[in-house]
Amino acid sequence: MSSPAAPATAPNSPANPRSRVIIASLVGTSIEFYDFYVYATAAVIVFPALFFPSDNAFAEQVLSFATFALAFFARPLGSIVFGHFGDRIGRKATLVASLLTMGISTFLIGVLPTFEQIGVLAPILLAVMRFGQGLGLGGEWSGAALLATENAPESKRGIFGSAPQLGAPIGFILANGLFLILSLTLPQDAFLTWAWRIPFLLSAVLVIVGLYVRLKLVEATVFQRAKERGEVAKLPLADVVRTAWRPLILGTFIMLATYVLFYFMTAFTLSYGTTPLEGVAKPGLGFDRNTFLGLLLIGVVFFGITTPLAGWLADKYGRRRTLIVTTIGILLFGLTFQVWLGQAQQDAFAAVTFLIVGLALMGMTFGPMGALLPELFPTRVRYTGSGISYNVASILGASLAPYVALQLWTTDGDIFLVGLYLSGAALLTLVALLLTRETRDVSLDEEPSTSGALAP
Repeated sequence: MSSPAAPATAPNSPANPRSRVIIASLVGTSIEFYDFYVYATAAVIVFPALFFPSDNAFAEQVLSFATFALAFFARPLGSIVFGHFGDRIGRKATLVASLLTMGISTFLIGVLPTFEQIGVLAPILLAVMRFGQGLGLGGEWSGAALLATENAPESKRGIFGSAPQLGAPIGFILANGLFLILSLTLPQDAFLTWAWRIPFLLSAVLVIVGLYVRLKLVEATVFQRAKERGEVAKLPLADVVRTAWRPLILGTFIMLATYVLFYFMTAFTLSYGTTPLEGVAKPGLGFDRNTFLGLLLIGVVFFGITTPLAGWLADKYGRRRTLIVTTIGILLFGLTFQVWLGQAQQDAFAAVTFLIVGLALMGMTFGPMGALLPELFPTRVRYTGSGISYNVASILGASLAPYVALQLWTTDGDIFLVGLYLSGAALLTLVALLLTRETRDVSLDEEPSTSGALAP
């Protein structure tokens, strides 16, 4: 399908109506994150027994988390592939392709036979589909962030950039809410036999909705003017490494604490919270699965509330200042893990308070990223640069986080070292922020100095 011609616009006016930009960036990322979190939840409560059966429940969980981590290694490749076409051809067509890649992979997971049916081929196919999810999300985020920021008024890029970020809590609520409903309304045997497939199969409906919204977009004015000036990179990857390596490195470490925090607060806490108090190698909090999923959903509501709040604060006070304060909060939060959860065994109030604080901090650190990372790069490599930073950080921060947490979780249930790991990641992010310039007043239609990525 050919893209509609961009309407004539004034030099600084957006090509797309603001309401359409917000809806398209929000709907698309909500679908993508829904797909991603459906897998994250299933990796804890379904896949260990169905795809990695053994006599050791801990080993099952470790193998399941290994496939969970696989997508994070695919994401940088997705950012390179989709970033190449996003910077050369345009944002719109690339966003459609990334959505299809993610959606098809997720749907196919829903029809996979299990280990009992086809043996070792089952986890291999699961890994392949998980890799496809990573490719799709690797190209999705930066395109959605650019869709929002390149069509935003310059004084409101922070709040506009938080729109695609809202897709994370919305997708999480949709995915885990559906799992919770199925778990509450169906017998355990039915859930493990066939009902776990429903959230994966429903992604096909969501993808159709997302495609409809995105096909109504036109190309951003900023990108169109870059093409007219002949500033489109022939090889965006080589260009960004050669000319913008400083913001590439800084952007990666700026995202580090965000990833570690989120996957500790979701994948790891779901595993830790639902592990029995006794009779296991590493005791947890002893909640049943449905109760803890409900507590997680309450916490994610605060993730959703603080995400646009952080975007507004980033417009008012600057991206750098907002994130420095938030990152210090994450560092201190990590040091208190054992204080919070050491008293939370089957204590719903203590557990939900911990989840609310951690996920509220997640919204505060995640919200400004939709504006900050694109602002670090010039138009000709913005899709590639912001995507690589965002997704390489996923390898360093998220791919290994649940696995590392399982290892740091001691045999007596102590998770102080888990929190210390988060604090270490926050310290690295804090250093990167202190080395990075403020980007609030940078024009996306100008060629920023790559040395300007460093703070004066």
